[in-house]
Amino acid sequence: MQKKIIALAIAAAFAAPAAFADTSNVTVYGVANVSYDMTKTGASAANPTLNFSSNKVSSNTSRIGFKGTEDLGDGLSAIWQIESKINIDGGAASALADRNTFAGLSSKTAGTVLLGRHDTPYNLSNRKYDLFADGMADNRSIMGGGANAATLATATVGASFNGRQPNVVAYISPAMSGLTAAIAYVAGAEAQALAANSKGSAWSLAAMYGNGPVTANFGYEVHNLGTAGTGTVVPPAVLGGLAGMKETAWTISGGYKVEAFEINAIYEKTSDNYGAAVALPAGSNVLGHRAYYLSGKYNVSANDAVKLAYANAGSGVSVNTGATQISLGYDHSLSKRTTVYAAYTKLSNDTNGVYALSANGTGAPTVGGSGAKPSAISLGMKHTF
Repeated sequence: MQKKIIALAIAAAFAAPAAFADTSNVTVYGVANVSYDMTKTGASAANPTLNFSSNKVSSNTSRIGFKGTEDLGDGLSAIWQIESKINIDGGAASALADRNTFAGLSSKTAGTVLLGRHDTPYNLSNRKYDLFADGMADNRSIMGGGANAATLATATVGASFNGRQPNVVAYISPAMSGLTAAIAYVAGAEAQALAANSKGSAWSLAAMYGNGPVTANFGYEVHNLGTAGTGTVVPPAVLGGLAGMKETAWTISGGYKVEAFEINAIYEKTSDNYGAAVALPAGSNVLGHRAYYLSGKYNVSANDAVKLAYANAGSGVSVNTGATQISLGYDHSLSKRTTVYAAYTKLSNDTNGVYALSANGTGAPTVGGSGAKPSAISLGMKHTF
């Protein structure tokens, strides 16, 4: 009996590696980014009840992911990824696979096709230039449409252009002399209940160039808004049920990066045909506006860097609805994967402006009503693995 037990143990030991051999292509990765934030809503005199300060620990888009590839031969590979946001500060848990999650095929000569949830090509074209990404000073407080709201009166676009969409079918070309092209279609959501419902959809494309220290990009995106409850691109509630509503945006961006410093710039222009929703001539532009972002970073030493960024949004059809944001930061690298940082940001709305500090750091934007001037100081640590 004892000999049989020993034989079975030896057999199991040799069988185990074979049973788990197919998991060798799985890579676990992620980001732990936490900060202590001191914020002020900066409410205007017209909104005194919204004027307050708060201190909090924020999990700045911390995340964990699993990805892998399988060589299929002839230069073709199967690819997959499952990525989820995690709230290190102890807040409500995020849904599994709520970030870039997909499966697809990739070829060095033919490019990559993927299906699932993914950043749009428009997003891919310019997000790399945000030197304060994923914290309170994130430029999505203004760029890509800024803080979106439930009503047209407090929105800056119908849906964010610097977004991550579900139901995506995307193609990304291989790099050709430094040039990469990407196109994605966002299919209508599956919640259609009546034949009369119109399902939302979107198209996004980008051309991205990188050669040495110079990068340059172009992006374009159009949102065809569906009726309430069925659109992939969800409109403000006031637009629900209105047929033919759509909005577009285009962006150009670029950067110059060498060992000592980098400088970046983004310009974008949005437009829409929401006029009928607010008693204006049908098809007229309501929220459309221009915005730009400038950022720079100087490496003081091998482990230290200072950063500066400025963003500006112009007014839409309503006057004094723009905003500006200035951010200043300092990074100190403890290792290749761990950085401690300090950042300050202030957003100043025009009299009727409704922009808010980014929700990426806190889970909810820092708001103070029309004309508010919110600000924040962040002290944090970022570790990648």
